[in-house]
Amino acid sequence: MSFIMRRQFKLASSVGAASKSAFKSTNSIRAFHQAKPAQFFTPRSTTPVSTLAKARNAFQQSRTYMQQPIAQPANRGELMQKLLVGGAMFGGSLIALNMIFNRETREDGGMPPFERAYLNDTFMHTGLGVGIIGLSARAMFQSGFVYRMMATNPWVVMIGGIALSMGTMMGTRATDPSNYVQKYALWTAFNVTQAAFVAPLLFMAPPAIIARAGLYTVAMMGTLSFVGATAKQEKYLYIGGPLLAGVALVAVSGFAPLVLPATAVRTLAFTENIWLYGGLAVFGGFTLYDVQKILHHARLAERGIIKKDAVNESISLELDFLNIFVRMVQILMMQQNRRK
Repeated sequence: MSFIMRRQFKLASSVGAASKSAFKSTNSIRAFHQAKPAQFFTPRSTTPVSTLAKARNAFQQSRTYMQQPIAQPANRGELMQKLLVGGAMFGGSLIALNMIFNRETREDGGMPPFERAYLNDTFMHTGLGVGIIGLSARAMFQSGFVYRMMATNPWVVMIGGIALSMGTMMGTRATDPSNYVQKYALWTAFNVTQAAFVAPLLFMAPPAIIARAGLYTVAMMGTLSFVGATAKQEKYLYIGGPLLAGVALVAVSGFAPLVLPATAVRTLAFTENIWLYGGLAVFGGFTLYDVQKILHHARLAERGIIKKDAVNESISLELDFLNIFVRMVQILMMQQNRRK
């Protein structure tokens, strides 16, 4: 549980810190509208403009600016081509790995049917949860819900979002698997809260980078999951303690910009590299650990020691996916800025 709580808090703080620059640009637009122009002639009457009207105008202009590149047919065709090529490459790799994974002629005799069914059920719930997060984040972005929340008070929204996310996650884990309605209702609410943390990325990154980051994250997690599933039993379960220490180090490096002065450029760059690339290594290790833990729980469930619960198992993989995805987006954005 301590792993999940630390990763959940880290995801919220990282997305909140990453989205701060996007809302600074929006505040500059609002400040431009709020600035008083130089008046050469005294007007006869002035009409006050409410703060709500200013925020509405700024949000409409920001949405118009973000939607202009999408309207170009050339960029849309190029994006679709990249998506099709990436999807074909990933589909071919997935089919090849599936053929190897499902072979019954391996030297170890193959994975037992119960473990395989339990792992496949967990992966199905993980994909469904990531799909709910993606659709919810897109709906929040298009409706302007996230912008209105963050424009009011970002810290209150972040703390309240963490509380809701932790509450729904703990409620989902505490609910018995036989109570399907309550279990899936809390699980869906948990995914929606995660979407609220991911949605600010849509204001910062173009759709091409979001798609590439998604493909890279799926490829990375798919490869590590395959390694963890085909490894010896309980081979990677010992890395739980070192991973917890790694999460603590990554979390401290994420809060470094709030403590260190702006003049400490080298130190800030070092902590940023720890947060980005160290976070990728840590949550990649968590993927191996979680897959091995799922197989261990499958063996316990087969013996009747614990109940089969694929929903609880999928939460850990969803958090791994989101933490890797956020870092992939930021790394790709940094590479794009260096090319300009």
